[in-house]
Amino acid sequence: MPFNIGLSGLNAAQADLQTTGNNVSNSGTTGFKRSRAEFGDVFAQSFGGISQTAIGSGTRLQAVTQQFSQGRTEFTENGLDLAINGQGFFVLNDQGSTVYTRAGEFQVNRDGFLVNNQGQQLQGYPPQDPNTADPNFNTGQLEDIRLQTGAAPPNATTSVEALLNLRSDAEEPPVAPFDLTDPDTYNFSTSLTVYDSLGTSRDASIYFVKGADDLEWTAHVGVDGQAYESFDLTFDGSGSLVTVAPDPAEVTVPSADLGNGALDLVFEMDFGGTTQYGGDFAVNDLNQDGFASGRLTGVDIDDSGVVFARFTNGQSTVLGQVAMANFTNPQGLEQLGNNNWAETFAAGEPVFAAPGTGNLGTIQAGALEASNVDIAQELVNLITAQRNFQANAQTISTADQVTQTIINIR
Repeated sequence: MPFNIGLSGLNAAQADLQTTGNNVSNSGTTGFKRSRAEFGDVFAQSFGGISQTAIGSGTRLQAVTQQFSQGRTEFTENGLDLAINGQGFFVLNDQGSTVYTRAGEFQVNRDGFLVNNQGQQLQGYPPQDPNTADPNFNTGQLEDIRLQTGAAPPNATTSVEALLNLRSDAEEPPVAPFDLTDPDTYNFSTSLTVYDSLGTSRDASIYFVKGADDLEWTAHVGVDGQAYESFDLTFDGSGSLVTVAPDPAEVTVPSADLGNGALDLVFEMDFGGTTQYGGDFAVNDLNQDGFASGRLTGVDIDDSGVVFARFTNGQSTVLGQVAMANFTNPQGLEQLGNNNWAETFAAGEPVFAAPGTGNLGTIQAGALEASNVDIAQELVNLITAQRNFQANAQTISTADQVTQTIINIR
C-alpha cells in the first residue's frame, strides 16, 4: 500500500509540474489564462471498517481549472489589435463553428474580413443605417465584420448655410445692372465649394448688392462663373434678418450646365443668422453638406466596439459593432488550443451583447491583453512541485527499505 500512496503522490506532483510548466511556456501568449491543478485525497473504507483508524490511499488529480483573472493591457501600434477590459470573449466564426477567444490580434484578409492569425472571422452586429452619425445595430443577427475597401460614394450638395454680416452703412453699387464679372455691380462676395451627384467639385459664389432701401439687399448665387437665382433679403431696424424671398431660397443648376452627366444640382440657401450691423463685412460661417468620393484611409474601433471606416473625403462609415459573449461559468469552457474555447454544458449558454453592456467589459483598440501568468509565482510553484515529487519518491524508497527488511528476516 505505501507504494501506491507514494506513486499517487508522484503522479500528482508530476501533474502539478506539467500544469505549472504549461503556464510558464505560455507567459507570452496573448489572452492566455493560467491553469491550476486541483487535487483530492483518496479514501477507501470497506463495509464494516472503523473510520477512526482508516488510513487514506493517496491523492488524485481532480481537475485542471483555468483562472480568468484580467491580464495586463499592452499597447501596440496596430489599430486592429483589440483588448478586453473586463469580462467576456470575442466571438469567432471558424468555418461555420462558433469559438471564443480573449486574444484580439486581428487583421484584414484578402476579402476584407477581420480575421485572427488562424483565419477565423470576427463576429459583429450589422448597422441598420451605416450613414447616420449614431446608428442602431441589429443585435439579433451575428455576421462576419467586413471592411469596405472600395471608394466611398459622393454626396451632392443639398444645403448651403451662409451666416454673414452685411455692412449697414454700405451704399448702392455705382453700376446698376448686376454682372458677376464686374465688381462695380455688387458690394461684397464670398465663395465656397459645392459638389454635384458625381462628386465633382463646383465653385459657388454669393454676391451681395445693397438696395435702394437701407434695410434691403439682394443676394445673387453663381456656380462655375454663371449666375443663377437671386434672393431678396430684408432686415429690421435692429439688424436682424426678417424675410428671404423667394422662400425657400432654392438654387438649381441644370444637368446640361454641369457637362459631366451628373444630375441637376439643386441646393437650398440658408441665410438664417445673417445680420446687417455696423462694421465690416464678415463671413461668420459658410458651409455645405456635400462631399466628393473618398478612398479608405483607416479603421477606428471605439470602446463600445463600433467599427468606423475613415475616408479621404473626411467622411466615416459605420461598418458594424464587435459582438461579445459571456458565460455563467467560464471555467467550464473547453480549451481548444490556439487561444480558443468552445462552449460546454458546464459553462452554460452563451449570452451575446455589445461591449460595455451588462457585465461585459469594454474594448481597447490598439492594445492586446497579455497572459495573466505571474512568472514569479510560477517559479515558486515549480519549487514546491519539485519538493513534493522528491518527498513522494522518498516515501517509495522508505517503503522499499521496510519491505526489504521484512524479506530478510530469518
